[in-house]
Amino acid sequence: MVRKTFFLFCFQILVFAGYSQTKTVEIATNLGTMQFRLYDDTPKHRDAFIQLAKEGYFNGTLFYRVLKDFLIQGGSKSSKNAAPGKRIGYGDPDKTVDDEILKHYFHKKGALCAPRQPDEINPFKQSDISQFYIIEGKVYTNGELDTLELAVNRPIRNKITTDVMTPAIREELKKLKEEKKVTEFRELAQKVKDKIEAEFNLNPNVLIFTEQQRAAYTTVGGYPDLDGKYTIFGECISGFEVIDKISVLKTDKNDRPLTDVKIISVKVLN
Repeated sequence: MVRKTFFLFCFQILVFAGYSQTKTVEIATNLGTMQFRLYDDTPKHRDAFIQLAKEGYFNGTLFYRVLKDFLIQGGSKSSKNAAPGKRIGYGDPDKTVDDEILKHYFHKKGALCAPRQPDEINPFKQSDISQFYIIEGKVYTNGELDTLELAVNRPIRNKITTDVMTPAIREELKKLKEEKKVTEFRELAQKVKDKIEAEFNLNPNVLIFTEQQRAAYTTVGGYPDLDGKYTIFGECISGFEVIDKISVLKTDKNDRPLTDVKIISVKVLN
């Protein structure tokens, strides 16, 4: 535990050195207090979140959605004074913010993120800043991350290969091989290979974890499946134990904790 805490501290220093972050907020709950550093390069989310915090918008709401080894989600206005068992967590259509999805932020443990409606009804990925979620996640091995990459990338490569390796190209390669035209065969085969690689490398859906992602996911943990899909606008700098405490609570069929986790206040510290 000491070693893991030390790594968290060192990892935060490295991240903070790379990106400018000046605003800190404190989320106080009946199970403890957490502090988060907000990112300056997600200004729309930073400013909207700060404004709502200053208005006391989140005060008295609940962490109403808890999924072990995944996330804790709260802030929804519908959760305030909600009766036990009531379905809650509805967003506020008047509190949407344009997406600020940045590649250098990812869903490591403690990431502060904005939920949103699904792509089919929200193609521009606008966030609902009237609520937020915090990543708990789990620790992965490098082998597990390799498997995740393979699961995403193999179908992409197979599709590109099928598209590039047309019946006409296959027939031409077969003919060159039968005629023992080795040089011509190799030249055409190389052109095909280069085209496949070029299209694969340009495909925006290809998954390749960066060194920073691997360092985080194999130590502090997180939830990489969400990377690139939601805006991350801050990260936890203290109170990780509170995230842990909330994330293991028993929940009902709607993933709401059986014992309410109330957000007492969200304060801007600087």
